[in-house]
Amino acid sequence: MASDIYLDANATSPVLPAAIAAAVDAMEAQFGNPSSSHATGLRARRILDATRARARRVLGAGPGRVLFTSGATEGIQTAVLSALVAVRERRAAGESCGDLLLYGATEHKAVSESLAHWNRLLGMGLTLRALPVDETGRHRLDVLGALAPRAALVCTMAANNETGVISDLDGIARTLRACGSKAYWMVDCVQALGKLPLDLANTRIDYAPFSGHKLHAPKGIGILYVRDGAPYTPLMIGGGQEGGQRSGTENMAGVAALGAVLAALEDGGTFRSHAELAALRDGLAAALREAFPGVVFNAPFEHTLPTTLNFAVPGVSSRDLLDLFDAAGVRVSAGSACSAAKAAPSYVLDAMGLPSWRSSGAVRLSIGPLADDAFVAAACARIRHCGEALRTRALAAGSSGVMQVSGDGRHGWIVFDGDACVVIDPPRGQAGRIAALARDAGLRVLAVLGSGADADGAAELRAALGLETDDPLDWPAACGTVALDDGSHADCIAIGTAVLARLPQGERTVYLLGTADAGRLSRTAVRQVFGAVDANVLARVVHDSTVLCHGADTDGLACATLAASSDAGAPGQLHPETLDVFLRRHADALLVDVREAFEAAAGPMVLHGRAADNVPLSRLAEHVAAWLTAPARPIVFVCRSGNRSAKAAACLRRAGHAHAWTVVGGMALAGAA
Repeated sequence: MASDIYLDANATSPVLPAAIAAAVDAMEAQFGNPSSSHATGLRARRILDATRARARRVLGAGPGRVLFTSGATEGIQTAVLSALVAVRERRAAGESCGDLLLYGATEHKAVSESLAHWNRLLGMGLTLRALPVDETGRHRLDVLGALAPRAALVCTMAANNETGVISDLDGIARTLRACGSKAYWMVDCVQALGKLPLDLANTRIDYAPFSGHKLHAPKGIGILYVRDGAPYTPLMIGGGQEGGQRSGTENMAGVAALGAVLAALEDGGTFRSHAELAALRDGLAAALREAFPGVVFNAPFEHTLPTTLNFAVPGVSSRDLLDLFDAAGVRVSAGSACSAAKAAPSYVLDAMGLPSWRSSGAVRLSIGPLADDAFVAAACARIRHCGEALRTRALAAGSSGVMQVSGDGRHGWIVFDGDACVVIDPPRGQAGRIAALARDAGLRVLAVLGSGADADGAAELRAALGLETDDPLDWPAACGTVALDDGSHADCIAIGTAVLARLPQGERTVYLLGTADAGRLSRTAVRQVFGAVDANVLARVVHDSTVLCHGADTDGLACATLAASSDAGAPGQLHPETLDVFLRRHADALLVDVREAFEAAAGPMVLHGRAADNVPLSRLAEHVAAWLTAPARPIVFVCRSGNRSAKAAACLRRAGHAHAWTVVGGMALAGAA
């Protein structure tokens, strides 16, 4: 695979070479404890003092406190604790301090959760209130003006980590002054360092946390600014470091590295200017528009950092976009890196009032101020390649098979053969996607069927296709019949060379897919079954290797065979460091890439010189039976992260294939082995 294009700088950034050198020097040569009074300790103290002095100048801290922390979260905790302890003391003295803890609705979750945590632990009994934002993501100053007189503490951001929206800090300060608010004010400045001008001592801001790893310093080092005269309570006490304000031996390697980054900021010439970054951002936006016609940017450029683009593509989920970009070696994220593993719409975009498809389909692309023209040109080329790959058809007229379409925990199935298809149990919310799949492949939709489990999705799809029927199962009036091996006959419809037979089972319906011979659909000719039915009934009309396609996961899987056993044991696990040895030892092993077709088009999978066959997990049901005919041949499943390959291997293992394997960690780790 081509080298990575890293476009997730808002999550973290590569460490500046000068910062690495400074950290190594602090560990190798200047390794003293800055609290020691001997010469080695004094040399370490010099690094600490020089970095603090440089931070004061870069931040415009004036006489305010500048403390080194482990990062922004610690800074936020310390600021919230300090403010609330002061509020409690003022309240105990009879002062009016307000009853609200006011925070921006788009604030990082570290803020709202810290407020709730310390409010509870200190027994304050204050009310947390989210300050709404407008459609551009900026705070509603009219609401702030109404609530600020009741606020004990106000928390806002300098710039949002998901959208890059720059807050109107001057407007917030004017509003607080106009209403005579005595609230303390914390501003999360994590995304501001190196991107926005800072002159903190000449603002009303009481607390400002920073995090080094967002601007080319290592993780584990940060800064907390506290305005001169603002109350302060140490979060950690004991050793007396940082003048007794933050105990614990200082992270000197981190401090030295941060000092190198601050030196680069102060000296100029290392980082790109705002205008240069804006031009790079415009180039990336143009590439996205070319790659994904209809792309929508979720925040106006005039109010955002030039390093951040947040966008959505109609009809494409954020999960699919992330998989697509990752397959092409482009690293982006879906919103905050801290919550990227949680499959949920963006609360930031929800707060802005954006439509749900934009909130749930959002992707964040972010560059750092070290980006240059060549890097962005390479990124644009890779983005255009992603657009081409996304247009890879998942289905194609003239072929045959079964495709799984999932949504909201349910599975639907597209059965296609020749130029026709039938859709069974389409999940709610997937009508547009299924209609597009059929349209792009040039397939005629013969019927939209339901097994009786959930008819809402079928009704949505019929409406999207312009099909009108009152029949919840939508079985065509014109159909034939086939004989089954139990002596019964079943209605059937032809889908290309295949037949789909229906078996009514009370309020439910089961569908059998296979190839009829002389009007007979024998047990061995049934390839797939759709809908839930008693295994004893099925055993009379299908064979053990027939694949059962479920409407929801059963034992964690979307499909299985009639003979599948949940007691078959876990599939084999190959770790990246053992994969090469395994493949050399088993020359006949089949390497199967279970990523979707567009992912394989974006970045074909080649591991240890062996190209993988692409069988998307959504097409697994049509391949299981064939793999079972060679039970001794090892089959190694691989995907991006190891999650999908584990499901494929478990399915084959439970179906009776003893040599199904999954690569732990997927291509992400195997490619680096």
